[in-house]
Amino acid sequence: MPFHGILQEIVYMSQPTGFQDKTCPNHVCLLHKSLYGLKQAPLAWFEHFTSYLFTLEFVVSNVDPSLFIRSVGSSLTYLLLYVDDIIVTSPDSFYISLLKTQLALEFQISDLGPLKYFRGLEIHSLPNDLFVNQAKYLNDLLHTSGMISVNSCTIPISSSLDLYTTAPPFNDPSLYNKLVGSLQYLTFTRPDIVFSVNRVSQFMHKSTVIHFLTVKRILRYLCGTPTLGINFRKGLFSLQTFCDSDWAGDTSDRHFTYGFIAFLGSNLISWSSKKQPPISRSSTEAEYRSLVTTTADLY
Repeated sequence: MPFHGILQEIVYMSQPTGFQDKTCPNHVCLLHKSLYGLKQAPLAWFEHFTSYLFTLEFVVSNVDPSLFIRSVGSSLTYLLLYVDDIIVTSPDSFYISLLKTQLALEFQISDLGPLKYFRGLEIHSLPNDLFVNQAKYLNDLLHTSGMISVNSCTIPISSSLDLYTTAPPFNDPSLYNKLVGSLQYLTFTRPDIVFSVNRVSQFMHKSTVIHFLTVKRILRYLCGTPTLGINFRKGLFSLQTFCDSDWAGDTSDRHFTYGFIAFLGSNLISWSSKKQPPISRSSTEAEYRSLVTTTADLY
């Protein structure tokens, strides 16, 4: 799908090689539409695409500017845009076909069929379920880190581990940061490693050998559970949320860590584990902050 949005700014470019005007070799081109590679191209493309969606009765979601919703009568359609990739879902299969036809009239699009893979997420459509995992992404991570054939372990991190113990600095901090960043992306479908990844993420500015060994332990745990993911099943449309906090659990700075999980029916839809900047003066205050943060996330 080309990035040929209408430019709002004045942009000139040199005449491209092989297309110079021999009578005016020093002239430049005034661009009316964006070209791939221009700084203005992403925004111009996004504005072009969204303006067309508005003519099709879509509105922008309040929680994500790249998510568009169309609700007409009993027909409800969701469209997610990521750069030039589009995901469409709706219980109305007729409208999906109509929408693809309408988009094809304005843009050059390719229909790739049912969603199976998107940004490292593998989507498995089952008769009554939708299963999402990142098995291929994890396999690539284990290969690049040299952990593909290690002995696995049953838990990602030890509860008694003190990450503030004095230890020699790790000699390759860029590798540490790269692995931790990859693990953070993996938490999209692996809530079981959220807490452990949260712990090792706190030392990306100054990692030690102990921190790197902890990252390797998380990878060993993942090596033994490569196909785990999130399963979604049709059920009750009821929202349930659970949260907790660890008051002054970090003995180094007395900050507390909170965590929450949210279910829509029996489906896990949101989760988090974070250390909070403020220092709470009591367990009640820590619990209250945890509750407020959880509510704000759901809102």
